[in-house]
Amino acid sequence: MAATATEPRRASVLGVPVDVCPDVLAAAVALWRRGGGQIVTLNAEMTMAARSDPALGAAIASAALVIPDGAGVVWALGRQGLRVRRSPGIELAWALLAQAASQGWRVALVGASPAVMDQLVARLRQELPGLQLVFSAHGYQSPDSWPALGQQLLAASPDLVLVALGVPRQETWIQRLPGRRGGLWMGVGGSFDVWAGVKKRAPTWMGALQIEWLYRLLQEPSRWRRMLALPSFACAVMKER
Repeated sequence: MAATATEPRRASVLGVPVDVCPDVLAAAVALWRRGGGQIVTLNAEMTMAARSDPALGAAIASAALVIPDGAGVVWALGRQGLRVRRSPGIELAWALLAQAASQGWRVALVGASPAVMDQLVARLRQELPGLQLVFSAHGYQSPDSWPALGQQLLAASPDLVLVALGVPRQETWIQRLPGRRGGLWMGVGGSFDVWAGVKKRAPTWMGALQIEWLYRLLQEPSRWRRMLALPSFACAVMKER
């Protein structure tokens, strides 16, 4: 019988680190109390990308908390005798926003399109009226504007920073941001689009069957090349002792 993890511990899937813990929100809040750090949400596609992209691999390896976001990662951990629940990054990020609103944390948002960012800020102000949003910037900035944007972000002294620039850019940008200290820094992929109402998450039943990847593919057929990583991931896990 697979062992149930009761304490946070670092494991790995295909050489890529991932943290096993019973409650990812509690782990993230505990991290904030210890001084903060980067949070990465790991799935099969990102695992395979990290094996071929040294920069992404380094960002994941140096992250303070790596949660099992994808069903493939959960399955791979199960083959190691670690029984864990899938922890979707979008759900953790929203829970952290609620935590921020209730605890008075200073929040910053970076990424997505200008229109999505405007819609997102409006929704957050409506649904989380206690949220202290101290900084927001869309992701369609000119290359030479990013250094100044980073300094403005740091000057805002955020407790929680959510970055929606896509993998691997969001992970490497967070890791390499000069002067980053304190607070939780988390890449959230397409979460801003979902929260802003531009895109929808897969139905609950598809999540239960662990086929959310199929829903995303149907929404964005151009993702098919990226989805080729999934069978490669499964084969690599099966071959690993």
